[in-house]
Parts: sequence; C-alpha cells; structure tokens
Amino acid sequence: MIELTIDNGVAEIVLNAPQKLNSLDEAALAELETAYDDAAAAASRGEVRALLLRGEGRAFCAGRDISNVVPETDDAYGYLGKTVTPLLKKMSAFPAPTFAAAHGACLGVGLGLLVATDVVYVAENAKIGSPFANLGATLDSGGHWLFTERLGAHRTLDLIYTAELMSGAEAVASGLFSRVMPADDLLAFTRDKAARVATGATGAFRASKELVGAIRDERLGLWTAMEQENVAQGELCKSEDYAEGFKAFQEKRKPDFKG
Repeated sequence: MIELTIDNGVAEIVLNAPQKLNSLDEAALAELETAYDDAAAAASRGEVRALLLRGEGRAFCAGRDISNVVPETDDAYGYLGKTVTPLLKKMSAFPAPTFAAAHGACLGVGLGLLVATDVVYVAENAKIGSPFANLGATLDSGGHWLFTERLGAHRTLDLIYTAELMSGAEAVASGLFSRVMPADDLLAFTRDKAARVATGATGAFRASKELVGAIRDERLGLWTAMEQENVAQGELCKSEDYAEGFKAFQEKRKPDFKG
C-alpha cells in the first residue's frame, strides 16, 4: 500500500489504501519505513533533496488499522513503542526537508506522521483531533505533545474528553500546522513547494532543521541557540552552495545550488 517515486530531486511517498482511509497495520508501517530508508539512501547519493508524503483517496491517514485487532490480546505498546515511535523518529531525522499534504482524516498514527514531518499543509476538509474517547483509549503518536505545546492544556483536554475534531482551517489558525487551502488545490501546491525547495541549498536547510529540532527537544535558550547558529554558519561558509549563493547575489542572478 506504500508507494515511492523519485523525480527531479523530490521523493514522493504515497499511502495508497483508500478503501480503509490509509489506516496502518504493522505490515504497512514496515513498508513505510522501507520507503523512507530507500528515499534516505537516494538522498545520500544526492538524488533526493526534498520529500513529500500524502494519502490517496478521501483521507490522509485515519490512524491504526484496528479492523482485525482483538482487544483482549492486543499489544498496544508493542505496536506504538516498538514500531510507530521508531518510524516517527526516522521520519523526523530524514536528511532533507520534508512536506506533507494532509486532507480528510488525520488521526492517531496519521497525526503522528504529520508531527514527524517538517512542513504540513492541510486541506480545509482535514479532520484533526482525538477520537479515542469513543474507543476507551487515549491519544497517541505524539498527539499529547503537539496539542499541549501549541494549544495549551485546557484546549488539549477539551479535544480529548469530547472527541470533537478540528477542521484544517481551525488547526492552522491555532498554530498546529503551516497553511490551509481548498482540498482541490492542496496536492499541486505542496508539490510546487517541495520542488522549489529541492533546488535550494540542502545543506543550509538541514542545518536549520537540526537547530529547530534541538530548540524543540532540548529547550535551548536564546544565547545557546544563537551560538549553534554561529557554528552552523561557520560550517556552511566552507560549502560550494554558500559560495554560489554569495556569488549569485553579487552578480544579480539566480543561484544554482547543488545541495
């Protein structure tokens, strides 16, 4: 159900099981991990400089495929802690900018896939929240962190207790994700942004990605973050893309970055 294509420096990974709203079981997660491994290998060869993740059909991803789960014997921790979390960490550490185009249901593990992606564009018809109250379960895949970080404790628990879902427009207005647009425009818009970034200075983007991750995970203060910026800039100034960027500016032309 997972498809990977690479074209003009952009890896596009598609969740392609629309009949079940792209919900993910262990086998599908293994396929998804393989797709990210293959894309990362291509990135190491300079063949991929951006990645786009999307879902086919009416939804991005409705979460875990529970159609065949037997509650009495379910190993929820094994599924989440040993399969989902390592995948999300791998996605977050992808060595190039990553984008997601999210529409319809973006729930549970589907929400986690978005948490692990650098830039998320959502459709107006996106449905984001915590439906787990109806299952006797709790929000997972990083959802508690995302909502508490961006929405605060009161709104987070409101969403969890009521199982009410946010629209794409509300999610963006609340600061969860980057931009919202009509569903019909979403994929073309995201592909355009990914394609543009794939022609950019990938090393500089990677430095910013790592610094933003450190600010998020290590709670860096202003001066510590500034020093890390200084160090990153010092390393970048030795690169070919740095030299090309300055030369292009001075010659009043578009830079030709090699990534």
